[in-house]
Amino acid sequence: MTIDTKNMLSSILESISRIDYIKPTQIPNIDLYMDQVTTFMEEGLEQTKRYPDDKILTKTMINNYAKNNLIPPPVKKKYSREHVLALIFIYYFKNLLSIKDIETLLDPITSRYFGNESSFSMTDIYEEVCALEKSRIDSMAKDIARLYKTSLDTFTDAPEEDREMFQNFSFICSLAFDVYVKKQVIEKLIDDMPEPEPKKKK
Repeated sequence: MTIDTKNMLSSILESISRIDYIKPTQIPNIDLYMDQVTTFMEEGLEQTKRYPDDKILTKTMINNYAKNNLIPPPVKKKYSREHVLALIFIYYFKNLLSIKDIETLLDPITSRYFGNESSFSMTDIYEEVCALEKSRIDSMAKDIARLYKTSLDTFTDAPEEDREMFQNFSFICSLAFDVYVKKQVIEKLIDDMPEPEPKKKK
């Protein structure tokens, strides 16, 4: 391949090592209006954008999430810290799951722990999940590096001028297969969850 393998791997591993999440302490302690929520999310999740013009969350998206019961409605047009935590989960889920699946997944959590004054809160749930994800970054980076190296051993009989293209294609297919299999598992788990109860209109 004409691409330097070590440089490619270094670039991949560096981008993975930069993966981070919004800390609960970064979320304002006061309730926010819609414009403040979208601004906060834009700034906090800017590094996840593929293109500079991409939008993290728009007013229309947030209104639709409330209308579709993904988040509880705002109180006097203001969104709490718990709203922001739920929106962060939705932001990551929405590229992979349907609105209905996200509702099924989040409903038992928001129904029981949103606005709950007990010792176990939405913040506790968020921190536990984020700590788990951060602990997996190194192993995921190694697995991706292994897949990349494996792809270099494919298409050895292909025309030399197209070998790099095919090996990149092979690498992408391996990554896509992982996503496909994991998405199947996620959907199976969600299908086995109870259907959310219809919300009463206020």
